[in-house]
Amino acid sequence: NSSESHNCAKSILTSDRLQIVVTLSEFFNETWEAANCANCLKNNSEGLSNSTEEFLDLFNKSLTCFEHNLQGQAIDLSSNNYTEVCKNCNETYTKLNDLYNHLQRMNRQGGESAHSAHLCIDVEDAMNITRKLWSRTFNCSLPCSDTVPVIAVSSFILFLPIVFYLSSFLHSKQKKRILILPKRIQSNANLVNIQEKYS
Repeated sequence: NSSESHNCAKSILTSDRLQIVVTLSEFFNETWEAANCANCLKNNSEGLSNSTEEFLDLFNKSLTCFEHNLQGQAIDLSSNNYTEVCKNCNETYTKLNDLYNHLQRMNRQGGESAHSAHLCIDVEDAMNITRKLWSRTFNCSLPCSDTVPVIAVSSFILFLPIVFYLSSFLHSKQKKRILILPKRIQSNANLVNIQEKYS
């Protein structure tokens, strides 16, 4: 029925007691919104955005690199010797990680999709999987490029108490203890006077 009248839609969509069509439609719409699926698409939703395609391509390359470097050795999850994976896949993983961070920054500023500040669930899940494999399974780590600033700031904070106490010691007046002698009545003369009065 091509009629778009309200009665026609009501009779088709809400004819059963469970209203299964409406319920399913709301469920899929809520899932789509919660997963931020629109953020993986172009503005007109004609296909994946260029950044999403680039990310998924790098993600597949990273997984291929992991798999390729594991084939040479017997896969034993209890052993922690994955130096080949860490060494050979470092460049691919670094590119993927940098691209993901770039996409997050772009998305907060309103990137290709112009939707909410979160990336779509497919991109976030793919990055979570890769990071778990890289850090937990293979025990690999990226060299930290912020070592010098961290050491400088830590040293500055550690020396602050020393500078504070030293400056307070040098700039404060040292108070000398002055003994104050009590003013007392001479006891011998008073006792003589009191005895003379009563005698």
